[in-house]
Amino acid sequence: MADRRPHWRDFRRRLLARDHLLGTFIKTPTTHATEILGLLGFDFVVFDQEHAPLSSTVLDVMILGARAANVAGIVRVGDPGEANILSVLDNGAAGILVPHVATREKAEQIVASCRYRTGHRGFANTTRAGGFGTVGFAEHMDAQDSEVACIAMIEDVHAVDEIDAIVRVPGIDAIFIGRGDLTAALGAPSMTSPETHEVVAPIMEAARKADMPVIMLCPDREDAAKMTWLGASAYLVSSDHGFMKTAAQRALEEFRGPME
Repeated sequence: MADRRPHWRDFRRRLLARDHLLGTFIKTPTTHATEILGLLGFDFVVFDQEHAPLSSTVLDVMILGARAANVAGIVRVGDPGEANILSVLDNGAAGILVPHVATREKAEQIVASCRYRTGHRGFANTTRAGGFGTVGFAEHMDAQDSEVACIAMIEDVHAVDEIDAIVRVPGIDAIFIGRGDLTAALGAPSMTSPETHEVVAPIMEAARKADMPVIMLCPDREDAAKMTWLGASAYLVSSDHGFMKTAAQRALEEFRGPME
């Protein structure tokens, strides 16, 4: 049966259109979790190069697995430098998520690293992204500039001081509000606590005024509904680690003890 879901290449267009998108983090250095999630119908996965042991070699295969399973593979880059962003995109990632974007200057830098015609991304069409040379120069540049999602992660308290400028940087396609780091910096009890919300609310308001899409990591549907009311349209839930732990714990509780 043909896959009737939107193609993974449509991720950026759907993100900008505020389509309801659901994704999760991938922290295990294998393709299998990504393939399963793609087959189940997740819209995107975020390969966590920042907090997981994902080497460039492993990440290369994981991106291939995402493309094969028709799920958009976004990379949370551990190193936001031009060389690493270039490698990730040349390997065929659908986009990047850059941690700790707290200034307009950093936002402009990552956009420039992502774009050909309006930036200074190093050119190569002999990569997976360029069909290993089967896509022409201009066609490759146009496709990558229109398809690659550039997402800034807002997770520093002092970023609030520059948030109006950050969300207006041309080429930033969306922001992801990192409530985990914000909560830790504030010393708040949880990422859904009132203390954290006081910082999140003005970020969401700035995004709304700039017509900027917002991605949120949500612990449950109730929280996602609240974030939707504030302006979120794309959601991350748990991770491959989290899904495995939850399912394993449920099975353990169900089968532990003698059978009657």
